[in-house]
Amino acid sequence: MPRRRQAVSKTAASPPTPVNNSTYDDDDDGNGTPNISPVVTLVTPPDQDTLRILISTDQHLGYSERDPIRGLDSFAVFEEIFRKAKTQKVDLILFAGDLFHENKPSRRTLHKTMEIMRRYCMGPDAVRFQIVSDQELNFKRNVKKCVNYEDEFYSVDLPIFAIHGNHDDPTRDGGTDMLAALDLLAVTNLVNYFGRQDEVDNVEISPILIRKGSTAVALYGMGSMRDERLNRMWQNKKVRFLRPDTASTTNAEAEDDDDAVVQWFNLFTLHQNRDLGRGSKNCVHESMIPEWMDLVVWGHEHECLIEPTDSLVGTFRICQPGSSVATSLTPGESVRKHVGILEIRGEEFRITPLPLVEVRPFAMGEVVLSDVQELSIDDPNIDGVIGDILEEKVRYLITTSAGVQEIVKIEVDKMRAEALAEADEQEATIKKSNGVNGVHRVDSSESGDEMNNGSRSTRKQVVSKAKAASSTRATSKTAQKRKATEIDDSDDDVVQEIHPPSQRNGAFATGRPTR
Repeated sequence: MPRRRQAVSKTAASPPTPVNNSTYDDDDDGNGTPNISPVVTLVTPPDQDTLRILISTDQHLGYSERDPIRGLDSFAVFEEIFRKAKTQKVDLILFAGDLFHENKPSRRTLHKTMEIMRRYCMGPDAVRFQIVSDQELNFKRNVKKCVNYEDEFYSVDLPIFAIHGNHDDPTRDGGTDMLAALDLLAVTNLVNYFGRQDEVDNVEISPILIRKGSTAVALYGMGSMRDERLNRMWQNKKVRFLRPDTASTTNAEAEDDDDAVVQWFNLFTLHQNRDLGRGSKNCVHESMIPEWMDLVVWGHEHECLIEPTDSLVGTFRICQPGSSVATSLTPGESVRKHVGILEIRGEEFRITPLPLVEVRPFAMGEVVLSDVQELSIDDPNIDGVIGDILEEKVRYLITTSAGVQEIVKIEVDKMRAEALAEADEQEATIKKSNGVNGVHRVDSSESGDEMNNGSRSTRKQVVSKAKAASSTRATSKTAQKRKATEIDDSDDDVVQEIHPPSQRNGAFATGRPTR
């Protein structure tokens, strides 16, 4: 069992309140029109034994950055991911590869990425889990050789764990050391970079052991490698997974209990081709993955299949979040993009899909000219007729995809309502406690004048914020009433579509499916 390190002690954060999330029904009704249904997905506050993780992959930051129209698309969605992480009060974020689109991202891309991460990941809030494995082995790329939130010179309250993909894999850049773009984020303490394999003929995957209350999670990661080489090493049994010792305690009070046994939830994230007709040597087969895994988060594949499905071997489940930005004109890219909220408690888990509303709408259609009755091969103006048919189809796709904008409107109304409620709550808190527990933090050792000045300053900030949001109060309430009316008619049916039988009504699914 690797040696343990004690995590930094922090005050527990207040639990989040349930949040209403608009979602999207990806089913097609046969004529290319997406079925959009606003739905209430109740997210219960995480308790002391539930580890909550936001899972996402293939952000491709910097994609088409020189395009005057689409240049900032990847960053808009990237920032939305962090907003959702903050709203859902997740414990950590897990990125499964291809954070950057280019192996050597531009200075503009790096600057924007680091600015967003610093704005959302640095803060005074609590980190509610501990790393109990050998951190010098897990985080060799970090300066202090430990998880970033334990560095005493940084205040990280939203840790990011990331592996590299095939777009941002390590390369030599004028020297002997191989560096990836994630190394730059790791050395600045913004990302916990793991899953890198430096040996070309031997792969040994050691888990990051995470503990929160009675829940113990073994997080395995494997960054992108050449599929042919990895396949060959797997066949030659040169890929090894290290398993944690089960005879370990899950809490500090039980350190002396020799009979205590830890049941580890095994989570594996990788960035490779799946076996989808690519050939036996150009992918990772599901049968290669150890059968004792509980859940696999699969990166690299861009189609969003966020709902966990049983593996072919039947002993674990697979979640494929898909990309957060469309990088090619394929049917898989036109599927609605999501991120997932993974909640683990003991040996059980559930995944709640959250739709991404900042993604540029992308629709695909098909025209079969032989099925068009008014088209005749003897028509001398056949080229013009075909042009009119294609133009009509394009206009139809644009019109139907515009329905996605309604989801964006609902999300904006919700954000405005949340901002107004936050301002009202802060103002009430200030009035009740005379500013001591307000936004402006004041130590008990400070003078009374400083506390009063801080209280007046905070009150001005909150009142200003409330005034700025008051102009949207009527619009927000009207939108909420209209939304509530729509939900009352369709809530039961849509919730049934979102959650499979094992996950309905907030129930957790077991880690391993039955054969």
